[in-house]
Amino acid sequence: MVILAIDYGDSRTGLAVCQKSEAIASPLGTVFEKSPEKRFEKLKAAALEQGAELIVVGHPVNMDGSVGERARLCEEFAHRLEQETGIKTVLWDERVTTVQAIGILNETNVRGKKRKEVIDSVAATLILESYLDYRRKKGLSGLKY
Repeated sequence: MVILAIDYGDSRTGLAVCQKSEAIASPLGTVFEKSPEKRFEKLKAAALEQGAELIVVGHPVNMDGSVGERARLCEEFAHRLEQETGIKTVLWDERVTTVQAIGILNETNVRGKKRKEVIDSVAATLILESYLDYRRKKGLSGLKY
């Protein structure tokens, strides 16, 4: 199944995708857009262009599991995206993905402007990898451990 992952942000939104085999999550890039409506339209277009059959939206719940303002914005975005595209959309816990992404970028010595350009797509890739692992463990994908 083609799955698109979105690390939703106010001005930078990271994207990652996996193809039908669900073998590898690959960064797709970052959408830079401050206008909420334009950002939504760009993300909607990306989902349709990729032929997404499922969309995974990072859900930034608080460390204690409570839902804050940012998580609610992501919930609203995911609901609207599903309604307007007809593509099933799921929320996926993204706690610590940005911290993990920073660690990866530190290890690979990505700094400065380049770091800002890729951190969100790296975070989206980590979200998608986590979701794919879940699907494999539950027997929902073609791949098995």
